[in-house]
Parts: sequence; structure tokens; C-alpha cells
Amino acid sequence: MHSQLAKEILERFLRYVVIDTMSDEEAVVTKRPSTDGQWDLLNLLADELKGMGITDLEVDEHGVVIARIPSNIDHAVPTVAFMAHVDTADDVNGNGVKPRVIEAYDGKDIPLNETYTLLAEENPELANYIGQTLIVTDGTTLLGSDDKAGVAEIMSIARHLASNPQIKHGVVEFIFTSDEETGAGMDSFPYEKISCDYCYTIDGGKRYEIESECFNAATVKVHFSGVSYHLGAARGRLVNALTMASFFINALPQAESPEATDGRYGYYCAQNISGTSTDVNLTLYLRDFDLDQLNRRIEALRSLAKTAEALYPHGKVAVDAKHVYYNMALVAKNKPFAMDNLLDAGKELGMELKSELIRGGTDGARMANERNIPCPNIFTGGHNLHSRFEWAALPAMEDAARLILKIIEVGSR
Repeated sequence: MHSQLAKEILERFLRYVVIDTMSDEEAVVTKRPSTDGQWDLLNLLADELKGMGITDLEVDEHGVVIARIPSNIDHAVPTVAFMAHVDTADDVNGNGVKPRVIEAYDGKDIPLNETYTLLAEENPELANYIGQTLIVTDGTTLLGSDDKAGVAEIMSIARHLASNPQIKHGVVEFIFTSDEETGAGMDSFPYEKISCDYCYTIDGGKRYEIESECFNAATVKVHFSGVSYHLGAARGRLVNALTMASFFINALPQAESPEATDGRYGYYCAQNISGTSTDVNLTLYLRDFDLDQLNRRIEALRSLAKTAEALYPHGKVAVDAKHVYYNMALVAKNKPFAMDNLLDAGKELGMELKSELIRGGTDGARMANERNIPCPNIFTGGHNLHSRFEWAALPAMEDAARLILKIIEVGSR
């Protein structure tokens, strides 16, 4: 039997995931949000918040919804915010989602369609939800719990607070962003329109996992310029940009790739490549928890570019590196009250919260480093994110919402 809170989260989640909000890394350069479907969900959220009676609300022109519930206590406390993003990734198709609810999971493999099956043996966390409610995909798309589970959980708490004025709290802000999956979601964030002293992204995964440390990240664009010549008379003249790019990629240390690292180990990742024998564009993602090590990787690529030019005379290699976000651990350490309130809330609820590293980043990482606002990340109940095998557990989604509510209570004292 689901609680009223769980029922609401499920209803919202199912309604939100069928809205096509997959973001577009190419379009985001000139368009914010990068896809129209994100506007559909952002506008829906704004309408729902207004329907709750929340009047302090703004929809920013770049695709950010900010809503605020005023304090109802007679003493000043720091303002808390909760943030989630509306877009979904494109690792597999993020549009056309057809969620399926499993009301009482039996502990067995879950067929998604005739081709794909969610295997219990490969997903041991499933065993924690036998007899409980799961949401899965139809095997053709991802599910979208990253981050529509977070959106549904925050919206359910917003409705709960707005409908129960007897719950004591300070100022609470709710923030919904777009294009997080492209890495550009915070590029035009209207910091001047928020007032929070600390924030939480509701953008994690497994139940009870919390995160206050993430990668430092850089994106490196490498352009290879070859020398074109007729293939029949190419000897000593032709410089093939594709060959240069292949050498460059193959020279990256395999032991420092995403598939060969975990824990605190960083990596190089060749993310995409396009071009011809004359011109090739290569994008690499670099990640490391230590900023000095990240910068070392950037310099290693610059050195590798010079080596490629030396090996392929008259060919040219240009390297353009950009830091995308930074490890938010330092801000969390310098302003510990965000983690303290989170851990105290978990303790009061009897939740055994487990601190993990984010082998990635969140909008909160940029908020922390750009505005010195601590922004830990909280679980949503989603698993196998960015995958056709993605699934979400309703009990974990409910626990995330309960934790949000308790954080608000703890912060109001």
C-alpha cells in the first residue's frame, strides 16, 4: 500500500517522463534550452507551482524556473534550495519514453521487450525491492530518472509545504534547470535571482547515497589539419588528418580511460570525432578529482599534439582546452552546515546515508565553485542512468522526498 506521498511522486514521475526533453549538445551553442520539449516541461512545472498557490515564481528566458516559499517562522535561518534538471541525456534515445510500472517486483529478471532483459544477476540492488514498486523502460529508450525523479520529488515536497502551512520552515527555494546533460546548463544561470545560502541537487542514484565531491572536468577540442593531394601522386606530399587523429587517440593511455578506472582515478576519453582526410575535429573529456592532475592531462595532450606534428610533417594540430566544472569538495568543507544538516536529517529519519564520490558532475558543482554556495547531491532512486536498462525504485524516491522535507525542518531550527 503506497503512502500518499509515494502515490504523488509516482504520478508526477510518469507524467514528466513522457515529455520529450532530450537535450542537444550541438544546438545548445545557439539555443537555450537546446530543445523545445524542455520548455514544455519547464512551463508545466511553472503552471503547477502557480496552481499550488506559490506566487514568488519566475521563468527565466534561458530555461530556469525559480520558485520561492516564504518563511513562516519568527527567527532568521539560512535559505535552503533544492535543484533538479529537466533534460535527459542522448546516450540512448531520451525521447518517446514509455515507462512501465511493476507493482510488486518478484525478484526475477525483467523482460523489457523481445530483445532486452533487465537481469537480476547484473543488478543486485533489485533484490532490495522485492514486493515493491519499480518503474522500468520498454527497452527502446532510457527512462529519465536522471533527473525527472528529482523533479518529481521536489515538486511533491513543494506541494506538501504549500498545502500544509503548519509545517514550520525558513525560506525555501525550488530551482529547475535545463541542458544539464550538455554541460552548459549553468552557463547563463541567473544567480542574481536566487537567495539561497545552501542548496542540494536531487540528481543522484541509489538509495541513501549522498555526494559532496565530484570530478574536476575539462573538454578539449583538437583540430587536425592535413595536406590534400591526389592519391595517385601522394607519396611525400599527402598528410592524412584521419591518420593523425588515429595516432593521437591510440596514444592515449588505455589504463587511464573511463572503462579502466574507478574510485579516485581520473581519465582521458575520446568522446566524438568527425571530418575528412583533410580536416578532423576530435572532442575529448578529461576528468580528475585533483585539479593539478587534470591540468597535467591537458599539458600531456598539448605535448602529444607536438609529437603528432613532428611525426607528420606539414600536418597541424590545434588544441583548445576549457575547464567545465570543478570539484565542489572545498566549498563543502569551508561551509559544512549543508552536509551537517543533511546528515542530521538522515540520522533523525533512521537512514544510513553513505557518502560517495561523483564520477561526473552536477549543476551544483558549478553553483558551488562559481558562487561559493555549498551544494551536495542527494539520491533519487534511479539506477543504470543513461541506459535502456534504467530503472527506478519508488520506495527510494519516497525516501528522497522524506529526506528533503526533514532537511527543511532541521534547517529551520
